[in-house]
Amino acid sequence: MGAAITTTNLTKTYTLRGNRRVNVVQDLNLEVEEGEIFGFLGPNGAGKTTTIKMLLNIIEATSGVATIFGHDVDDMTVHRIISYLPEKPYYYEHMTGQEILRFYASLFGIKDEAKCNALLEKVNLYNDRTKPISQYSKGMQQRIGLAQSLLNDPKLLFLDEPTGGLDPIAHIEIRDLILQFRDEGKTVFISSHELSDIERICDRVAIIVKGKIARQGKLEDLLAGGRIEITAENVPDSISQNLKAKLTDGIVSTSHNRLIVDLPDSHTPNEVLDALRGSDAQILSVIPRRKRLEDLFLETVQEDTTAPEAKA
Repeated sequence: MGAAITTTNLTKTYTLRGNRRVNVVQDLNLEVEEGEIFGFLGPNGAGKTTTIKMLLNIIEATSGVATIFGHDVDDMTVHRIISYLPEKPYYYEHMTGQEILRFYASLFGIKDEAKCNALLEKVNLYNDRTKPISQYSKGMQQRIGLAQSLLNDPKLLFLDEPTGGLDPIAHIEIRDLILQFRDEGKTVFISSHELSDIERICDRVAIIVKGKIARQGKLEDLLAGGRIEITAENVPDSISQNLKAKLTDGIVSTSHNRLIVDLPDSHTPNEVLDALRGSDAQILSVIPRRKRLEDLFLETVQEDTTAPEAKA
């Protein structure tokens, strides 16, 4: 399969008062493959929404190139095969869910009532189709938004915080729908702060910090390298001091008369276990800990803030 989205040195620069120029997005290089769920992550103000708006051709890039399925983003034929659900979609609240779909379908020239009903069924809103939007919960509003975004049967969906602020049940429903989109062969580009969702459903991710891509790749590769935590009590001080001196790639600490050794999983724990067994220490637990996306995200953002150029 080919690339659904490709950007080369995509940059957006704004000129502020006093002719000061600020790069909101700088030299962005992305490649999103067809048929995958791609997570686009970053702290507030990192340039996520600006990037999405450039890909949608809502705002024009200052420099660089962006293509969707091989076409420039300003090619109007592209807009027939993409769709966008913003973080806070606006609806005419006096209209019912069914009327909303009919209205947006008419903008595409779609008069197929059966298609609208099928989409209402798909997002589990058919039984609520005659209720006004003002009576919809936030989760229901997100689902009607997803139904609306599917009217043109898009090959690529842009979703901005699709599960933000939802209750647990609505959260799971939206997440399952997104997985269903991938199963149907659609490409999904998600910008979200819900890192647990991204970790569960995305194939690849990119982390943007201060307008630049800091990390990008398959989740399985980015999250390689977990930790092993060994906890013991009644550890002689001599053993503790010896482990602290030897384990330069680990963290040795004490808490409530217990010794806690935190090692990268590339380091065999046998050296620590043998040292503990050779004393009067009691080994309480040996726990492997998989690296989480949250760990990677914090590590990436902190690396940026502590870099020499950030301190200048």
